[in-house]
Amino acid sequence: MPEKIRSTQPPLKFLPPKFNPFIHQLTKLAFPLLLRFRFRPWLPSGISNFETENVVELVKLYQQFQAGKVRFLMAFRHPEVDDPLSMFYLLSRAVPKAAKQHSIFLQKLTHSHFIYDRGMTVWAGDWLGWYFSKLGGMPIRRGKRIDKRALQVARQLFTNSNMPLSIAPEGATNGHSGIVSPLEPGVSQLAFWCIEDLIKENRSEEVFILPITIKYSYPKPPWRKLDWLLTKLERESGLVTISSNNLTNQNKEEIYYQRILKLAEHLVVQMEDFYQRFYHINFEPIEIDSEFEPNTEFIKRLQRLLDKALTVAEQYFSVPPQGTLIDRCRRLEDVGWSYIYREDLADLNTLAPLTKGLADWVAIEADQRMKHMRLVESFIAVSGNYITEKPTFERFAEMTLLMFDLISRLKDNTLPGRPRLGWRQSHISVGKPISVTQRWNKYSESRHSAREEVSNLTQEIYQELKNMI
Repeated sequence: MPEKIRSTQPPLKFLPPKFNPFIHQLTKLAFPLLLRFRFRPWLPSGISNFETENVVELVKLYQQFQAGKVRFLMAFRHPEVDDPLSMFYLLSRAVPKAAKQHSIFLQKLTHSHFIYDRGMTVWAGDWLGWYFSKLGGMPIRRGKRIDKRALQVARQLFTNSNMPLSIAPEGATNGHSGIVSPLEPGVSQLAFWCIEDLIKENRSEEVFILPITIKYSYPKPPWRKLDWLLTKLERESGLVTISSNNLTNQNKEEIYYQRILKLAEHLVVQMEDFYQRFYHINFEPIEIDSEFEPNTEFIKRLQRLLDKALTVAEQYFSVPPQGTLIDRCRRLEDVGWSYIYREDLADLNTLAPLTKGLADWVAIEADQRMKHMRLVESFIAVSGNYITEKPTFERFAEMTLLMFDLISRLKDNTLPGRPRLGWRQSHISVGKPISVTQRWNKYSESRHSAREEVSNLTQEIYQELKNMI
């Protein structure tokens, strides 16, 4: 989590990609260490193993790309913050290995440019922006209606760079390996813009989008560590704890499910009381048909709570509540940042003390108001049947960690971040390339057909990612 904002900040500058082969090679050499510690030596658990599937499809695309026959973009699932490590393994280890196995010659470098959320450098520090830039990354402001600078650079890279492009079309992590969040249309639009630019230059490369999914599992499910974390959260929430360590396999899953559900319901009740007492939000009783699924009432209450939490922030910033919960979160983030990272103040060091004091006041209060939005972000993808339809350790862990995020934010903790329950395995699956060029004729007919094809292509990518997991 980011440190608290205590004063107004200078504007967030765009960080252009400046790929450095030496930094890339150094990262490859240090990769085993990054897997173990992920920049946090006090958390000695990470990813122990990678499994890959259908990598030869990516190898073939790289071969055609390096021969000047295609341009392509990798649209990868983004369930967790560790996904960049999985993608780095795929490109730096799995692709060269698969190329050798299939006797396909590739040039030495198999890497890609990538787009990341500008907020990552806010939370982790300026060093991360420098590092990502040297690896070929570029930031984008998610909440801005159009981040023109970022889109222009991404468009130029897609069309002309000697490396392909990687983007997470979900726009953010959702904490669920088994749920794909709605996709943003930017990936599809970039692909059509690439074709447009190629046509202007009389170039004949075919443009593809390659879906890639990433899932995580625990080869040896650490039930004791999960019990420890649940017990910790129950105590911090004021609930009576019941250890699940000595349960038989027959009732273990049911007991863990009931503990997680009880904790989640307790948190919803606490937050409803909080917003009702201190923000004067009225929560009417929810009427539920007896034929509905058992968790229907809880999910309806949760969705209502998320809506009300966003409303509190939106009223402060005078932002209309338009679009999905994700849209509203993005919009609030951008407006909140405009209060903190002041583009309208030329030089913070030359401000009069009174002006500086007022600017600091605005920044501190904006940061506090944005906490309502941060709480919502963690629970956007939560559904009532995610665990019951597949009661695996992984899904128990995902839900428990999401509640850890919520309680940590309410406690105002900034360190040490999420606990690691144990060694995990990353499974990376490469899908079939989707030809965007074949859609160009329809796209180029009119503005209406262009919007329709962008929507259709986005839906096809979504469906592919969903089918692959």
